[in-house]
Amino acid sequence: MSAVTWHLAATDGSARSGVMSTPHGKVDTPSFMPVGTRASVKTLDVEDLRSVGAQILLANTYHLMLRPGERVVADLGELHGFMAWDGPILTDSGGFQVLSLDPEITEHGLTFRSIYDGSPVDLTPERAVAVQEALGADIMMVLDVPVHIPSPRPVVEEAVARTLRWAERSLAARQRHDRALFGIIQGGIDTDLREQAAKEIARLGFPGFGIGGLAVGEEPAERDRALQATIPHLPDDGVRYVMGLGDTEGLLAAIARGVDLFDCVIPTRLARHGKALTRRGDVSIQRKEWRSDDRPLDPECACLTCRRYSRGYLRHLHTTKEPLAGRLLTLHNLTYTFDLIRGAREAITDGTFGEYRAGVLAARAKTR
Repeated sequence: MSAVTWHLAATDGSARSGVMSTPHGKVDTPSFMPVGTRASVKTLDVEDLRSVGAQILLANTYHLMLRPGERVVADLGELHGFMAWDGPILTDSGGFQVLSLDPEITEHGLTFRSIYDGSPVDLTPERAVAVQEALGADIMMVLDVPVHIPSPRPVVEEAVARTLRWAERSLAARQRHDRALFGIIQGGIDTDLREQAAKEIARLGFPGFGIGGLAVGEEPAERDRALQATIPHLPDDGVRYVMGLGDTEGLLAAIARGVDLFDCVIPTRLARHGKALTRRGDVSIQRKEWRSDDRPLDPECACLTCRRYSRGYLRHLHTTKEPLAGRLLTLHNLTYTFDLIRGAREAITDGTFGEYRAGVLAARAKTR
């Protein structure tokens, strides 16, 4: 039996809710993973993450293999002990991050320069698995070959074929079977290639599937068509994970098509830049009219930030570059995201997901 399993709880059209079981606990799906790239979600500690509703975190293989190195993490209790998080953890293999470094891509793997000291780094499918096994993540991802959108069809075809071959090598390289390995589906926005990739990766028997190569600048309609071409060809009991998707509209669109798992830097990155996610749309904390505003950021939000602090104070913190601004806005943005996902789960159970989605989108279309 796989180290990670998923069981259906309810459906509403194509949308579905369920429970993912992992070596470090259960996760209610649909679920969102805050991004802890270097084994830390910026500005927050694990108690903060629990308080806002996080059940599973993401950490990045590429960064951790370079600093502090996977052996250091392993010696300090693997990721769970290292970062003092006792819940589930997923590690991305690093292919997406490496893509930005313009690596040399061969059948062997990826060769690139470290962003830290410029030294050459060789990342193969086997190396990616070995690093993640040392990190001790509950869910590991195969090394894949993302492509820019748009890319010529021959480039996308080769990425799909190589990702499949690398997935097979990743399965053969596994040493730890107390952790799960997920496959990744590429194909850009080409629906034929997405369907082909989904069928081929599904045949390898992974317990879960990352849908990669999206949320990189494509139009929402292009993303939705890619998902529609992919999901019907995945097994019903496999976890469906759209990598890098985290905006409100995108999350709801993907949930409507049957996606279970997400990660994205949007809630935390926007917070550091003074932007808040709210039920009435995304707003900048820098707005001048908030200088003397004593209202909470979002009166419907129950997070610490909205319970305790005014818009005027938050604006003051941000404009004076106080680190507390990033922390308070991150707490709020993650609370918003987890509330959104929890509402979707409840609506699926109640058979009202369509109404829920429409209501969220209508409210966010209104301006303050």
